[in-house]
Amino acid sequence: MSTLEIPQRPARKFLPEDFTVNAWGDIETYFKDLLERTIASKEDLRQWFQDRSELEAVLSEDMAWRYINMTCDTTNKEYQEKFNFFVQEIEPKIAPLSNKLNERALQSPYLNDLNEEGFKIMVRGMKVEFDIFRQENISLKTEIQTETQKFGQISGAMTIEHEGQELTLQQAAVKLQSTDRELREEIYHKIASRRLQDKDNLNELYSKLISLRHQVGANADFANFRDYMFSAMGRFDYKPQDCFDFHTSVQNKVVPLLDELSKDRKEKLGVDTLRPWDKAVDVEGRDALKPFEGGEQLVNKTIECFSRLDPFLGQCLSIMKEMGHLDLESRKGKAPGGYNYPLSEIGVPFIFMNATSTLRDMVTILHEGGHAVHSFLTRDLELTNFKHTPSEVAELASMAMELISMDHWDLFFDNEEDLKRAKREHLEQIIETLPWVATIDKFQHWIYENPGHSIEDRRQQWNLIFDAFSDTTTNWTDLGENKDYLWQRQLHLYEVPFYYIEYGMAQLGAIAIWKNFREDRQKGLDGYLAALKLGYTRTIPEVYAAANIKFDFSEEYISELIGFVWEELN
Repeated sequence: MSTLEIPQRPARKFLPEDFTVNAWGDIETYFKDLLERTIASKEDLRQWFQDRSELEAVLSEDMAWRYINMTCDTTNKEYQEKFNFFVQEIEPKIAPLSNKLNERALQSPYLNDLNEEGFKIMVRGMKVEFDIFRQENISLKTEIQTETQKFGQISGAMTIEHEGQELTLQQAAVKLQSTDRELREEIYHKIASRRLQDKDNLNELYSKLISLRHQVGANADFANFRDYMFSAMGRFDYKPQDCFDFHTSVQNKVVPLLDELSKDRKEKLGVDTLRPWDKAVDVEGRDALKPFEGGEQLVNKTIECFSRLDPFLGQCLSIMKEMGHLDLESRKGKAPGGYNYPLSEIGVPFIFMNATSTLRDMVTILHEGGHAVHSFLTRDLELTNFKHTPSEVAELASMAMELISMDHWDLFFDNEEDLKRAKREHLEQIIETLPWVATIDKFQHWIYENPGHSIEDRRQQWNLIFDAFSDTTTNWTDLGENKDYLWQRQLHLYEVPFYYIEYGMAQLGAIAIWKNFREDRQKGLDGYLAALKLGYTRTIPEVYAAANIKFDFSEEYISELIGFVWEELN
């Protein structure tokens, strides 16, 4: 392989090259400069935006490393303190000054002269940020961020004991794919009872977060936190009603297919009743698929897979590997979940995940790798703001990568049978994902529309919503309490409220990109890359249009796309 060209951080023009964040005083000077500087022309204003962008990139990357270190080792007190320092001492002081900078930009007589697409989108967001800013929300947001960390600490400490071995819940979950039904049931109960040990703590934490968040919305003159978040997240291109339409379309068009898959599973397993511990095992009694052994092999196979699609894509991951921007394997003390964290200044992101050896882990790195490629493609955009895409676009990058990489999954599976099976399991997963997305999203709408609800109201409402989007075959007899608290596994509810529907929207977009890719490989890939390169310099529907797909949640469109997936499955 040719020698890799490792990206260098661009030369700083506003901050000193050796600048690091140690104390608020180090940063304040640069905010003052931006607040007091004379802006006497369109060129001055553009330079002002570029300097502000550089400051934001440096601060954002500093915060990113604090978060990455803390999640890689939740037991390290120093990492915890460094993260908390930024959240409690730095961020609250940035917020009011950022608001003043927004005000300054919005009042500039030269603002309308910067009329390129990217600036229009940025200014639209800036206006909303300025409108909803409230001084009294700064301390509330600090408190919220401090509270949300508790979810990772509680979850990261969860382990079970099996045959004298301590296993993280991710490691234990692999055993739910075992062909030994008694073992699956035993592991299921161990995981569920371990989760239930913390159900009250997690309920209490969630109630506290709901109350704090509701106050944030009320302070900004919104009827509820949901409406506040639609503004705060810059959801200009759709409204709550569109989410409800998505829920209805999924319930009518996808849940019946979910039902068919479950009936088929019950029949093939030859069981009297299908139980929750029967959902991950292979229906033909084969051992779980093992696409890789260990993190190193996972990375190398993924690089090769990406390179076959396009050499540039493989190079992106090779660079990350070379720079040590990957932490993939599950271990005790590591926070749950997986993410791709963009690093705004260097432009080379960091991938974090909890791999064991499953198909799901393989798909996770393809997913996060899609996000990573997106970071590389937007690296050279003029402003940090242009690179920060809304989640509906960010998740399109990752979910489409899962599907367009499928032609090269033979790298992970050396026999045709396993390869077919992996593709089938992944497509079934899509049919399972859309109803789960609708479940979590609908639950959040209810939660924040009814902030004064009791724990019992929450339990009942969760069950109503869960049942509406579940198959009718799985038998939950004697497992009521486990079902009552299934929502507590969902990190997004605690850490990033309302960030979930995007997975559903982007999943539909990803299917559409894959459909194009199947019809014309090069054209499909070119459309995908063209859309990602735009970053956030166009509206969401325009980015989707660049990929030759629609941003649409109608029953008709969902039916067409899910029909394509069903055909591929069959």
